[in-house]
Amino acid sequence: MKQINRIATIALMTGLYCLTAQAQVKNGQFFDYAQKTLDVIYDKYGNAKNKLLAEKYPFDENFKADYLNNTTQAEQQKKYAYLWPFSGSFSAVNALMELSKDKVTYQKILDHKVLEGLREYRDEQRTPAGYASYINSAPASDRFYDDNIWLGIDFTDSYIQTKKADYLKHAKEIWTFVKSGEDNKLGGGIYWCEQKKESKNTCSNAPAAVFALKLFEATKQKDYLLEGRRLYEWTKAGLQDPEDKLYWDNMHLDGKVNKAKYSYNSGQMLQAAALLYQLTKEKKYLDDAQQLAEACLGYFFEKRDGKDFPVLKNSNLWFHAVMMRGFISLFEQDGNRKYVAVFAKNLDLAWHQMRDQDGLFDVDWTLQKPKKSKWLLDQCAFVEMYGRLAKLGY
Repeated sequence: MKQINRIATIALMTGLYCLTAQAQVKNGQFFDYAQKTLDVIYDKYGNAKNKLLAEKYPFDENFKADYLNNTTQAEQQKKYAYLWPFSGSFSAVNALMELSKDKVTYQKILDHKVLEGLREYRDEQRTPAGYASYINSAPASDRFYDDNIWLGIDFTDSYIQTKKADYLKHAKEIWTFVKSGEDNKLGGGIYWCEQKKESKNTCSNAPAAVFALKLFEATKQKDYLLEGRRLYEWTKAGLQDPEDKLYWDNMHLDGKVNKAKYSYNSGQMLQAAALLYQLTKEKKYLDDAQQLAEACLGYFFEKRDGKDFPVLKNSNLWFHAVMMRGFISLFEQDGNRKYVAVFAKNLDLAWHQMRDQDGLFDVDWTLQKPKKSKWLLDQCAFVEMYGRLAKLGY
């Protein structure tokens, strides 16, 4: 009897915690926040010449893209954003299109702004066709499998929402490119970069699993389900920390593991596990997802004086947005608002305390060191997060 009472008490406390966290954010407010931020993005990062976007605002001619792992390319001055930050606008508009009753408006933005700009990165000179890290009118740039996977996920999501066949065609084409990045070394797994086949990364394999599972949702072709399950299991076997269940960054071909932990890596394995449970109803995947969600909450958030909720640690903001996708997918399966409620309170904090006079966000969750320069991908991540949580009633 004591055990039953204890379980009931815990359930009641969890429910009250979730309701309290949700109550402190005004219902429906986040859609307005997302739309306003998207408008600011196109105002500050856009231009009258084309549909491309700047990488930084204000424009920084000394900016170096250190995330490319290519010194030569990183040091070349670029007028427009690289593919990765530009792709954040795709996810942002998708999130609003999925939420809004007026899907036509956002599909027009998708077709006539996002996808027109995206075509500038499309590379058909190398086979299979894919998207390069910089625009095709410039000298050839590296092609990253993870960059393409994020696009593939977005194209698939767009198809699921609209049933427009062209979106699915592009998604399948990207899947072909992604599959070209896998071989038998290390027992399988997808490389990070086409031109630097030195490591197989969680950021290319976990989202590839999500991509495959979404393609299965879109097409009902069983091969995609099998691929998603296989990539999930490969990543779990080789890149999960057995102690805390979070995910390491990558494995080099010599077997050496880079044990850095980033929120998007664990977040994509969380989303893959939730999707696998949704599609197969095998409880082991739900167990994996719930265990990983709790590990993410403990590792990527921290207690902060004066706050009654865990606050995100400073890291790549878009990585956190991708982690949130995993929390939402889990919520859709188990109905537990605990994790999305924490995100909602963080985003309410961000709106009221982390924006500048232009309406652009800083990314310092300590509120101590704001920066004048604002990165495109961070702003897109905020639009996506507000949009996705708005769908849940925030």
